[in-house]
Amino acid sequence: MAERKSMIDRKTSETTISLSLNLDGSGKGNFDTGIGFFDHMLNSFAKHGFFDLDVKADGDLYVDCHHTIEDTGIVLGQAVKEALGDKRGIKRYGSMILPMDEALVLCAVDLSGRPYLVFDAEFSKDSVGYFDTEMVKEFFHAVSYTAGMNLHIRLLSGSNQHHIIEAMFKAFARALDEAVTVDSRIKEVLSTKGSL
Repeated sequence: MAERKSMIDRKTSETTISLSLNLDGSGKGNFDTGIGFFDHMLNSFAKHGFFDLDVKADGDLYVDCHHTIEDTGIVLGQAVKEALGDKRGIKRYGSMILPMDEALVLCAVDLSGRPYLVFDAEFSKDSVGYFDTEMVKEFFHAVSYTAGMNLHIRLLSGSNQHHIIEAMFKAFARALDEAVTVDSRIKEVLSTKGSL
């Protein structure tokens, strides 16, 4: 099987981002976005999805965290799409209901090529560290639309904002890991249309 890796560089007037991804990694990574909590979430995503992921982001944090987080989501989505190639042999679907202390999060992924996000959660605080909680949805929206994935994230229960957000990133990692897994029974792509 060909290596499922990608490297993306993206530069705008607001951010400069370099990202490398190996879908068949071991959960190793390096993260430097200037937002400590976001680095922690990206590390959790890599570790629990068994993805090797390096992210270096320089953004206009003097404005706020919005551009850095959203643009990182855009680049991560591009990297997933590029690393998957023609999607031959992948399971396509993945899901996880993940607990983290009092928090319980459902995540489901379909690597259909059709982008759509359903995000069912509200936050009781505006931020965790220097990470604005409203950016959780924006990040996953960016990933889903640039990767071309149908992504559902639903908060089933929880009160601690740190736990809820971390459970979302970990659940997404586990669901995506399942979806990108190659199944020897799938000879082409898992679609009656013949393409994803």
